[in-house]
Amino acid sequence: MSTFIAMNHFTVDPARGAEFETLWRQRETWLAEVPGFVRFALLRGSEPGAYASHTTWRSRAAFEAWTESDAFRKAHAQGRLPKGLLQGHPRLETWEAVLEA
Repeated sequence: MSTFIAMNHFTVDPARGAEFETLWRQRETWLAEVPGFVRFALLRGSEPGAYASHTTWRSRAAFEAWTESDAFRKAHAQGRLPKGLLQGHPRLETWEAVLEA
């Protein structure tokens, strides 16, 4: 088993970054109860409006189980983001560690 990372990239209206961050701070994730979950971070990029949600998992299988879980459904049923907050759809990228130190 190797570490698995899932990142959703968001392009946020640069004038509304603080609002986006507040929404993430206030939402419940239910991640802590999911087997195989290691950690979460919301990342702010160097370009205005660039963000990524970054989750680390013990394996791809653990991440995939999360996407099919009640915890996933609850976390993603918390309501839509305010209109105009995002500039386009989030883009998912996944990564498997091939070397860890």
